[in-house]
Amino acid sequence: MEFIDETLAQYAETHSSAEPELLAELNRDTYAHVLIPRMLSGHLQGRVLSMFSKMVRPKAILEIGTYTGYAALCLAEGLAPEGVLHTIDINEELETRINTFVAQSPYANQIKLHIGNALDIIPTLNEEFLLVFIDADKSNYSAYFDLLIDKLPSGAIIIADNVLWSGKILDQAEIANDGDTRALDGFNKKVTQDIRVENVLMPVRDGLMVIRKK
Repeated sequence: MEFIDETLAQYAETHSSAEPELLAELNRDTYAHVLIPRMLSGHLQGRVLSMFSKMVRPKAILEIGTYTGYAALCLAEGLAPEGVLHTIDINEELETRINTFVAQSPYANQIKLHIGNALDIIPTLNEEFLLVFIDADKSNYSAYFDLLIDKLPSGAIIIADNVLWSGKILDQAEIANDGDTRALDGFNKKVTQDIRVENVLMPVRDGLMVIRKK
């Protein structure tokens, strides 16, 4: 993710809305206690996710890949009254940490955490999702898209994280030899060629693919 100039990234953060204190605390806690803390969305991307959610005002949000819950709390800021956010993570070791921070938020009764395989859990959810955030195992991005796209209503938004993969997406050797890079390149191409959607790849942090179902 270091392919974007650090000084420019800091300028963007400085000129964006402040990170809420609970999220700043979660950020610090993740970096202090959890492996691979760079997986956390962070200030700038968190404000982007919050902004999209507030524009959509969804009654139901789906997040695939919770990590420590930072993005879930950002997305929840835009939930409609009585709305619900379902978030799925396969790592049960993070469950207590996620629940601890969710419980301190204004959205404690609106965020539903599911621990397990998202490919198994998604078919059991009976919500009409207007906003979906994908930030899980890169090899299954296309599978998640295929599982959801026909069930989403017109106008629904899917946001997929890490689609630039620290710039490796431009390296043909990486695409040939690394499964995650190859999967992300395939996902980017798949979405761009799908006539059911319109999309824009935003070079925010590690790349956000924003997809709108027609």
